[in-house]
Amino acid sequence: MTVPSDQDRSEEAGLPAPPADGPGLFGDAPQPSVAAATATPYRVLARKYRPTTFNDLIGQETTVRILRNAFALGRVAHAFMLTGVRGVGKTTTARIIARALNCTGPDGNGGPTADPCGVCPNCVAILADRHPDVLEMDAASRTGVDDVREIIEATRFRPMQGRMKVFIIDEVHMLSRNAFNALLKTLEEPPAQVTFIFATTELRKVPVTVLSRCQTFALRRVPQAMLAAHFDRIAQAEHVRFSPDALSLIARAADGSVRDGLSLLDQAIAQGTLDGEGGTDDAPIGMDLVADMLGLADRGLVFDLLDAVLEGKPDRALAITTDVYERGGDLGVLLGDVLELVHTVSRIKAIPALRDNPELPEAERQRGAALAERVPVPVLGRTWQMLLKGLAEVEQAPDRRQAAEMILIRLCYVADLPPPGDLVRKVMGHDAPATPLPASVPGGTGVQGNGVSASAMPSGGGGDGGQSIRMVANGGVRVADVPRAEPQVAPEPEPEPQPPAPPRTWRETVAFVSGRDAMLHGHLRHATHLVAFAPPLIEIRVERNSLPGLARRLESVLRDGTGDPAWQVRLSEAEGEPTLAEQGAEIIQLHRAAAAAHPLVQAVMQVFPTARLGEVTDHALDDYGLPPEEMAGQTLAPDLEFAPLDADLVDEDDLDTDDFA
Repeated sequence: MTVPSDQDRSEEAGLPAPPADGPGLFGDAPQPSVAAATATPYRVLARKYRPTTFNDLIGQETTVRILRNAFALGRVAHAFMLTGVRGVGKTTTARIIARALNCTGPDGNGGPTADPCGVCPNCVAILADRHPDVLEMDAASRTGVDDVREIIEATRFRPMQGRMKVFIIDEVHMLSRNAFNALLKTLEEPPAQVTFIFATTELRKVPVTVLSRCQTFALRRVPQAMLAAHFDRIAQAEHVRFSPDALSLIARAADGSVRDGLSLLDQAIAQGTLDGEGGTDDAPIGMDLVADMLGLADRGLVFDLLDAVLEGKPDRALAITTDVYERGGDLGVLLGDVLELVHTVSRIKAIPALRDNPELPEAERQRGAALAERVPVPVLGRTWQMLLKGLAEVEQAPDRRQAAEMILIRLCYVADLPPPGDLVRKVMGHDAPATPLPASVPGGTGVQGNGVSASAMPSGGGGDGGQSIRMVANGGVRVADVPRAEPQVAPEPEPEPQPPAPPRTWRETVAFVSGRDAMLHGHLRHATHLVAFAPPLIEIRVERNSLPGLARRLESVLRDGTGDPAWQVRLSEAEGEPTLAEQGAEIIQLHRAAAAAHPLVQAVMQVFPTARLGEVTDHALDDYGLPPEEMAGQTLAPDLEFAPLDADLVDEDDLDTDDFA
């Protein structure tokens, strides 16, 4: 079949035929422009400046040194495992290894080398991602055992063009368990001309059976200063200028990832060079443009906000947040910046040498050092904890702005609150005279309310006994009597182990069982009433639903523990004494009533009307909440007084309750 031409159709219709080289019936066809015909697609910086040799890798000196030595000694492994965060060069390193294994040199006669030539057919093909013997597989999309079987089948054939057949499997941790199992045998004993290179960001998810068959290289995060210098070189190659602070901001946002940083650098170049806004020697791209692009607040603004919070000025803090919000900023991100700044200031305070560290921007070195000088560590720690908790509240709140501002208001409120120790000193000085504790209170008291806790405990003092104030871990204070600190003596040699002495009382019997039978000890403490104790005979009454066979079990523990077969335990129906748990609870209630009547506690209650009396702590009591048996019926000396506020303090672990006897 012949298709009629335009000229034939025109003759049939009686119309003049158009010129052979003239326009068609519907006008001229658009001709491609010269620029469109010669233009090439834009390559992003992350691909354009991708390393092609080991010398181009930055921040991975240890890995590069090991690989170079391996090629120099001819000790190149058959399987590699490259791990690290995203964008540090795992796949890039794998391709460089593939080129190093297959490079033949400019003359075509070279062998494996750590410095591939880049001009031989193998190097050119691998750089262009079209080498038939270098196969890459994304395990994130091909996770099944059938995909691994294709690789195993391909290992049976010799290389078609290169010297080695290289299999690069990215995100290898995504393979299924069956896929890993199918790969194990081939991975352990591959053909001589096959090399496996795995890359993963989750090394813990890779089975140890696979890791044991590979040489593992952990690629490190690239330091911020090194990233900034690298980005500066690339920007100069692109004929664009950045200010040092702008490059530092991009490097910090990259978080050790070269690829992430180059993507941000690409975006910053596109924003900063538009309409001649920046990028030249006279007007480099500044920190403000980069901060706006990243959605970050100006660093000076973050310092101003932290200053306002630490000085307790909510009006200034809310004015800053209003300005950021009106400019379209996210207050949650702003709080994150403040949290990061608190961490930086804390590090400067802990390590003064950081004030001269070139990796820190100039603002952190100057204003951060000034903050570190005047803000104590407890305040920084409190601010960090409140911000960390507040960020979670922002994510859950229906209105992020409201949540962020409420957090800042709370921070401003606590900025001028006195420490709990100063508060108790003030209460004692104005509202409560230095009155000794009642003789019926051998220990101390606790008052708790609205996040402030104060409790009594033994502490150091002068004389034969005294009381003082000290801070405790939960943010409160403790006031209590203490024995006199004894001078330290040289340690004596440990005596030879002696057989355990038989228990002399019922309480010693229960304690004797505690380290040998935990379940029996619990029933003896809470459900057993002593009727008569006349060693080696014990009579007890056991409550209903208690441990079956309790008497025989106790009898066996005593006989085995003491080596005396004469012990006997009999059950009785008599009422007997209260259980040890009941006796301890009764003493705690007596101490609680005496503590509530103490003048210092009453003074604190007047200052904090909504406070409640917390747990009463008596360090003279034993594990059962009872006084030592040798102190039964005795009370503490009634002439104990509070020690002066500047008395030396003793740690709780240094106390010896035997001194109360």
